[in-house]
Amino acid sequence: RAGSVMGFALTGLGILVLYLILMAYSQYFEQDNWIIMMECVSGYGLGGSSIALFGRVGGGIYTKAADVGADLVGKVVHGIPEDDPRNPATIADNVGDNVGDVAGMGADL
Repeated sequence: RAGSVMGFALTGLGILVLYLILMAYSQYFEQDNWIIMMECVSGYGLGGSSIALFGRVGGGIYTKAADVGADLVGKVVHGIPEDDPRNPATIADNVGDNVGDVAGMGADL
């Protein structure tokens, strides 16, 4: 349920911001120049896509760092199998996976 709340909130905010931008741009552009206004709005969408791409990549980096750290400490230092509950870094690994997935999926929305 929490994923659907984030999805609806994020897409709802995106549509609200798009509406506000259209209203603000319509004050500056006359009705004859709305083609130019739509080009400005599409540039806004391109910027949002670029930021979402970096958000997706950034979430993956932090997830991978937590995973590598948990594996190194558990396997190499203490000889514990991967994802064993006795390894406290496994909790950080699972949290990092969850955060990375949520941030990545939010960026995709």
